[in-house]
Amino acid sequence: MFGLFQKKQSLLESGLLHDAVDNHSHILWGVDDGVKTQEDSLAILSYLEEAGLKELWLTPHTMEDVPNTTAGLQARFAEMKKLYRGSIVLHLASEYMIDTLFAERLEQRDLLLHGGNRVLVETSTWSPPLHLWETLGDMLDFGYTPILAHPERYRYMEEKDYARLHDMGVLLQLNLPSIIGHYGPGSQERAEMLLDKGWYVMAGSDCHRNKVIREWYDRPVLSKKVLKQLEPLLRGDK
Repeated sequence: MFGLFQKKQSLLESGLLHDAVDNHSHILWGVDDGVKTQEDSLAILSYLEEAGLKELWLTPHTMEDVPNTTAGLQARFAEMKKLYRGSIVLHLASEYMIDTLFAERLEQRDLLLHGGNRVLVETSTWSPPLHLWETLGDMLDFGYTPILAHPERYRYMEEKDYARLHDMGVLLQLNLPSIIGHYGPGSQERAEMLLDKGWYVMAGSDCHRNKVIREWYDRPVLSKKVLKQLEPLLRGDK
């Protein structure tokens, strides 16, 4: 009974961002629908540094509509590292939409990896790509481990689909705004279910804007249970 009245906390005041790893962001400026200017990129990094973040993955989109190249993203990343002199360790990968362009890059082994042999991928939130399961299987056959970005946002997925992904060895990455409620009750409920199952292995902000990330992280909506579930995902302990 008393648990119903437990004080909820924001992610910022919980302290979980201290020494945390953000595995998914669009803070590399001018390459996709994320941050547009150097100044905004540096302002977000300054905010996250104050929160105590230890490591950040810059994961700009690569898809048919945003056909970033490996060399182009590496060049912009080099610019970012020259500009940013703070304490956060920056890494570069990409968030690949599972589409025709991705099939080509996969065949060519032309991929920016998310550590080791891991590749961050996504789909439309509304419907799966035509060859979703075949593509994930191909990735595994080629020696890559797929990380599926924000699976809680995919409205076409059911619990049996998540179980299939888990059994295949596909890693699942939680978007922190999902558990905070930013994408609506459906995504939040699916995120809670996947947290309860223990099927997430990492978390990320999916940050696109300076103002928005500050609003997400300052919302006092997280229960003690959820904060405990988030801790290993933010520490990289899973």
